[in-house]
Amino acid sequence: MTSHDVVARVRRGLPHGIRVGHTGTLDPFATGLLLVLVGRMTRAQRFLMALPKTYRAVARLGWTSDTGDLEGALAPGRMPASLALPLGEIEQAPPPYSAVKVGGERAYARARRGEEVETAPRPVTVHRAELIWHEGERAAFELEVSSGTYVRSLIASLDDAYCEELERIAVGPFRLEDADPERLLAPIDALGFLPTVELDAEEARAVAHGRRVRREARPPAGADSPAGTPPGTVRLVHRRELLAIAEPHGEELQPAVVFPPG
Repeated sequence: MTSHDVVARVRRGLPHGIRVGHTGTLDPFATGLLLVLVGRMTRAQRFLMALPKTYRAVARLGWTSDTGDLEGALAPGRMPASLALPLGEIEQAPPPYSAVKVGGERAYARARRGEEVETAPRPVTVHRAELIWHEGERAAFELEVSSGTYVRSLIASLDDAYCEELERIAVGPFRLEDADPERLLAPIDALGFLPTVELDAEEARAVAHGRRVRREARPPAGADSPAGTPPGTVRLVHRRELLAIAEPHGEELQPAVVFPPG
């Protein structure tokens, strides 16, 4: 199933008109965790999409693939001299066989027609890259990367190698082993990775109308905003009800997303 297939299946099981989305496409050959957003939570998509992602990848060494995975044209190559993957912030160009748009069209559509595709490099961050095991032509890695990172390209950077298996095991604090297609998280719980600012009744009324409130002198409850989210991003809560996601604006907090009751 593709990520689009998953969203379509969820949508079919809900009343007509309820919005459904997800937080980051999985390659068709990949497996693992996909966060599906329903109803009001689609408003928070960009904050969840920005969370770092963790993958387990199995690389086939000494071979190349024009797509970077086992679905492409394979050719023998040379065994990599090192199995060290890059760490930190790097410049990475999306592979030609990717969903990024080039000239208003998906890159993979152009590549499949045999056209030469050039994609612009962009900064991504590899937070962690661990070699788990290595046996002959195959090696397994666990990688934690920023949103928008192409693991296929990281594996291909070994020269020569391609990604034979890819499984997403985490998105931010959400883990694959905790996934349950039958369970819905309330918005306040789904966004529990954000620090919390408790509002009084007057502030709650202001935020419900999209108005700013003053920032507290004391730090909000919880840890700092996680990697990928703008610094200072918080949940605004009143009596256990999530009212908004807010970002700092000078001495005030500006609601970026307001959640209607329900």
